[in-house]
Amino acid sequence: MNAVDATSRSIEADTGAPPSLLTVILDTNPHAWNLLAPSLPLHKALASLLVFLNAHLAINPANQVAVLASHVERAEWLYPTPPSRGHQQVNGDVDMANGGPVQQPPDEANKYRPFAAVERAITSNLQNLLATTTKAALSSTPTTMTAGALTLALSHTSKLTTAGPTSTQTAQSSFNYSDPSSNTSDSRAAGSSAPGSSTSRILILSTSPDNSAQYIPTMNAIFAAQRLSIPIDVLTLASSSTFLQQAADATGGIHLSSTTPTSHAGLLQTLMLAFLPDPTARQSLILPSGEGAGKSVDFRAACFCHRRIVDVGFVCSICLSIFCEPVPDGTCLTCGSHLALASYGRKPAVVPRKKKKRKRVVGEGETPGSAGGTPAPG
Repeated sequence: MNAVDATSRSIEADTGAPPSLLTVILDTNPHAWNLLAPSLPLHKALASLLVFLNAHLAINPANQVAVLASHVERAEWLYPTPPSRGHQQVNGDVDMANGGPVQQPPDEANKYRPFAAVERAITSNLQNLLATTTKAALSSTPTTMTAGALTLALSHTSKLTTAGPTSTQTAQSSFNYSDPSSNTSDSRAAGSSAPGSSTSRILILSTSPDNSAQYIPTMNAIFAAQRLSIPIDVLTLASSSTFLQQAADATGGIHLSSTTPTSHAGLLQTLMLAFLPDPTARQSLILPSGEGAGKSVDFRAACFCHRRIVDVGFVCSICLSIFCEPVPDGTCLTCGSHLALASYGRKPAVVPRKKKKRKRVVGEGETPGSAGGTPAPG
């Protein structure tokens, strides 16, 4: 082309910010939102979340969002809406039973189309989720399926990354799950993203306490996110979560606690200032300090026998399973190994030796039993 019009053009590399995928996990526990209703109703929190998602989409036209609901009995997608079971998807449209494609609702004249699509899908799917929740599900557990939501978020991120552009696909196809340090794609966390690559992160809006029964799958999801260099950001709106603090600390994310009515009123400000910058932009910013920023992180674990969060426990030397009390017969409940230590640490390793009292020698001019010498007569 340069020879045709006798001009020379230099090929300029794309130095703009790489596209970013933001996956939001919204805790939809009805018990917790009922307690938060006086200071932060669910509809106000949802409105702030939608503005935050629109801001993320407006930063870069190539940015993508995904929203998951961590509910009491299951984890379900709010956006994008998965295709219905029994229907086939053809050219991006779901083939309905009558053979016609899905008819999109008319566009609103005063709203940007991508913003309207995200808002419409999230609100409708959330209403259906709450309407189909039964009383038996509400009474079964006071917490939500955070581990399942994290697993779905990681699967969705891996799927989009693999099916992305050619440069991203080439970088991710050679990812070694056994040795992540051997792949150069981990440089995304250091802010050295290659042109055409994408960054991914997960944001959790938590309102429920920890579920000790989900300790193992939650830690597996945290380790998977750590290997894939996907930071997990956590915003706690109610009770503190030990597992999510560890998730933010292990993956290099941000953990903030917003549990007061004053902080609830500024939810949108917290989202925009603390969680809107992507991992690339965070290299040039001073991140918020506080819980989850390397200080006051609760590293306690849950035992494998009773699912209790323990301060001091017994660890199997073979599989590193944690138990809150000595296992019966000295046999590990996880791997079946026999532990040779019979006392299980009850007997101290070093027994202090009693000090022997040395016999006092009576000196010259000193009577036995006296504290000091008797002065000689003058």
